[in-house]
Amino acid sequence: MTLLQGIILGLVQGAGEFLPISSSGHLAVAQRLLGLDDVPLLFDVTLHLSTLVVVVLFFRKKIWALLRAFGRLCARRPAPSVAEGLGGEQDALVRERNLRAYILAIVLSTLVTGVLGIVTEKFIGDMPLVFVFTGFLITAALLVLTGIAERLRLRGKTSSCGGNGVPGEGESGFEKAPGVVQALIIGAAQGAGTLPGISRSGATIAGSILCGVERRTAGEYSFIVSIPAILGAFILEMRHVEQLKVSVGLIPLAAGCAAAFVSGYLALWFLMRLVRKGKLQWFACYLIPLGILGIIFLR
Repeated sequence: MTLLQGIILGLVQGAGEFLPISSSGHLAVAQRLLGLDDVPLLFDVTLHLSTLVVVVLFFRKKIWALLRAFGRLCARRPAPSVAEGLGGEQDALVRERNLRAYILAIVLSTLVTGVLGIVTEKFIGDMPLVFVFTGFLITAALLVLTGIAERLRLRGKTSSCGGNGVPGEGESGFEKAPGVVQALIIGAAQGAGTLPGISRSGATIAGSILCGVERRTAGEYSFIVSIPAILGAFILEMRHVEQLKVSVGLIPLAAGCAAAFVSGYLALWFLMRLVRKGKLQWFACYLIPLGILGIIFLR
C-alpha cells in the first residue's frame, strides 16, 4: 500500500464512520477501485480506532461524567453533593440515576452487539460487493423510515403539547437514558452495522429514534456505545498484527489514521447538527443511486 492510498482510505473511513453511509462498505469499494485486494481486516479496525479518538474528544464531557458515575457505582458512593454545582439535591439525584441508567444501556447494547458481531465476523471478509451495495440500499431505507417516523412523532407532540412541539426530556430537564428494551434494540442495530454496506451510525441512530429515543440522545448514544465495540474488535484483530506490518506498512497506516481523525472530526461535527435538525434522510439521496449503480456495474 502506498502513502496516497493510505490517506485516501483514511479519509473514506473518517467520513464514512460518522456519516450514515457505511465506512466498511465504502472502504471495501475504495479498496476494490484502488486495486487493494489483500488488505487485512486489522487495517480497517485500526482506522476505526483512530475515529474512536474523535468520539472520545467530541463527547469528552459526557464520557467523563459516565466514568465518574461508574466509579461511584463501584465504590457504592452516593450522588454528588449540591456543592459540586449540579443544582438542588433532587436534580443531583435525578442526574445520577440517569447516568447509571445510561451505563446499564451501554452494557446491554454492547452485549447484543458482541453476540451479533461474532456471528457475522466470518461473513465480512468474503462478502461480494453486490451485498455491500445492497447494504447501502438497506441503510437508505432505514434513514427514510426514520425521517417519516420523526415527522409523525412531531405531529403527535404538536397536538399533545398544544402546538409547542417541544421534544421531551427526562425528569427535571435531564435527558433520559435509553431504557432496557431500547438498549437491546440499539445493540441489535449496531450489530447489523458490522456488515459492510450497512452504516453502523445510521443503523444505531435509526434504531434509537424508531424505538422512541430523542434525536439528540440518539446521536450521542450511537457514538458513545461504539467505544466498547470498536475496542473489542481491535483487541480481537490484534492477533493479525504481523500481517498488517507486511501488507500495509507503518507509514501508510499512520497517514491513514491521521486522515481518518481529521475527516472524522469534521464529519461528526456536521452529522450532529443534521441529527438535531432531523435531516438524516438526505443521505438516502446519495445511497440509493450509489447502491443501484454499484449492483449494476461493480458486481
